[in-house]
Amino acid sequence: MVIDHTGAVLFPYVWTFRYVGRLAFPIFCFLLTEGFRHTSDIRRYMVRLGGFALLSELPYDLTLHGRLVDWEHQNVFFTLLLGVGMMYMLERSKEIPLKVVEILMVMTAADFLRTDYGFRGIILIAVFYLLREKLWLKTVCGAVWNFLWNGSIQGYGALAMIPIAMYNGERGRRMKYFFYVFYPAHLLVLFLVHKYFY
Repeated sequence: MVIDHTGAVLFPYVWTFRYVGRLAFPIFCFLLTEGFRHTSDIRRYMVRLGGFALLSELPYDLTLHGRLVDWEHQNVFFTLLLGVGMMYMLERSKEIPLKVVEILMVMTAADFLRTDYGFRGIILIAVFYLLREKLWLKTVCGAVWNFLWNGSIQGYGALAMIPIAMYNGERGRRMKYFFYVFYPAHLLVLFLVHKYFY
């Protein structure tokens, strides 16, 4: 993610940064589904995501879109928040037609709100959630998702399935707030660096 944003802000003509950065979102979606499975308080999880979505919006708009407020783009925390809401609904629904309707509703909301990755991001979260017990099918479908972008560089994101496939199911260090804070903080640092040098 940092490599991707560094390339976007400081080295926009060096595409290698962006290629590497394509791995970030699939990994975030995978970790989101794991976090959903293991959280003890889903509402607190959603409040935390929503709070950092709001906190991150100004740095996101300033750094990546050059304006204080940009209603055309919302940061990735909003996508992740919608994804958790979708998983919560899917968890409570039993009938497949209802699950399909819920996924479509959240996809529509993501596009209406213009969140990062839009409806496609919601599809990937749904794939990881619905196939959570089927490792190889989940990684194959996750890899295929990266090629639904009509010539976009997102295809490089298929490489994210390698570390995802190697996940051993064990919890790592407790650093969740570090990563939440890191997102808006690194965007703000990139904005200041860009302002200073450019």
